[in-house]
Amino acid sequence: MRAENRRFYHALAALVIPITIQNFITNAVNSADVFMLGYVGQTELSAVSLANQFQFLLSGVFYGISSGVTMLASQYWGKKDTNAIQAVMGIAMKIAIVITVILATGAVLVPEILMQIYTDDRTLISIGSSYLRIIGVSYICMSFSQVYLCVLRSMERAHLSTFISSVALVMNVVLNAVFIFGIGGMPKLGVIGVAIGTVTARIVELLLCLVDACRGKIFQINLKVMFGRHKLLFQDFMKYAIPALINDCAWTVAFSMYSAIMGHMNADVVAASSVAATVRNLCTILCFALGSGAAVLLGIEIGEGKFEEVKRDAKKSCYLTLIVGILTGVILLLIRPLVFVCFNLTERASGYLDFMLLISAYYVVGQAMNTLLIAGVFRAGGDSRFGMICDIIVMWFISVPLGFLAAFVLKLPPMVVYFILCLDEFWKIPVVYHHYKSFRWLKDITRTLEE
Repeated sequence: MRAENRRFYHALAALVIPITIQNFITNAVNSADVFMLGYVGQTELSAVSLANQFQFLLSGVFYGISSGVTMLASQYWGKKDTNAIQAVMGIAMKIAIVITVILATGAVLVPEILMQIYTDDRTLISIGSSYLRIIGVSYICMSFSQVYLCVLRSMERAHLSTFISSVALVMNVVLNAVFIFGIGGMPKLGVIGVAIGTVTARIVELLLCLVDACRGKIFQINLKVMFGRHKLLFQDFMKYAIPALINDCAWTVAFSMYSAIMGHMNADVVAASSVAATVRNLCTILCFALGSGAAVLLGIEIGEGKFEEVKRDAKKSCYLTLIVGILTGVILLLIRPLVFVCFNLTERASGYLDFMLLISAYYVVGQAMNTLLIAGVFRAGGDSRFGMICDIIVMWFISVPLGFLAAFVLKLPPMVVYFILCLDEFWKIPVVYHHYKSFRWLKDITRTLEE
């Protein structure tokens, strides 16, 4: 048993460590943008935070598509069927391209209309629109790179995925600093500079993915296989990926609605909320990496037909994630004084931030466990439908309506509204745990490509 435990933890670490590094760099770059814009001004920070809700929405789309890719690709990798993996990658890319073109078109052509969803402050709309017009170009680049990086992780090449993201994202933060502060004689472009730096980084990320694809280290890219017609495999992708996509979009849009609710209260709430979200995202990187790593590892084991091993390893993942989630909450409490040193907020915004960080300290525990089970364990076995139903009911029939009621009907204080919105993860826990114990999520969903 000890040997099995060592094997599991070693395999999980081999996936989680590079995913954690990749996620840390991604969040560190986003956080660096917030830190640097904090020196430019609270107004600029708030405007970009709201404009980036569309990047947040797109991230939810990619997370849903990537979940479908992971569900199928990891199980096919367990069978070493690389043609099926190529076909799955091609299906995902075609879907991603359609969605990103639509969102990019809106960001470039009608950014003012999009910004009005989140705020009625004309200054924030003006600054955010100038940012969206440029950043929209990066959305299209992501339609290939994000799917390709997900495939690399599913084939246990997370180290390369991490390297590619690291190069691009470090370039992003360097360029942002150059254009925000005018380093090396460059003009100080502020918010526009952040957008230019991000677009450049996404283009570099795309080019690095194309270079690796052309090298063909695991398999030679076959465009006929990748973009050919695979009727049954396409049906499988729709069956498993679409619920995951709907799930993640429903969750992401609901979270975006939280921002819209808070954004229509006052500018200090927007600033405090953006900082709290940044800090929380940095602290929960390992929690989310555990979910991603478990999805790949358990999917491979299912593809290999090791069902009893899957049950044992899923249980170990739950215990490990619970411990990490609790430690994350403790870390959030300990770093609170440091956060206030890093940001120049108004006195009222600082008061809001202090309360938000206290709420985040317990929120991350529920978030870590639900993410592991819904987006990791269940999807490893091809069960994306349960999470879709669970999140739609909790987010859209409980949390969002309660938030609107509290903010705009009862007109409760901002921090009471924030507390109500942060109860969403705890509504889910009983039903998520019951579904986990039923093992109805454990299925082999592979087929031969010729079928």
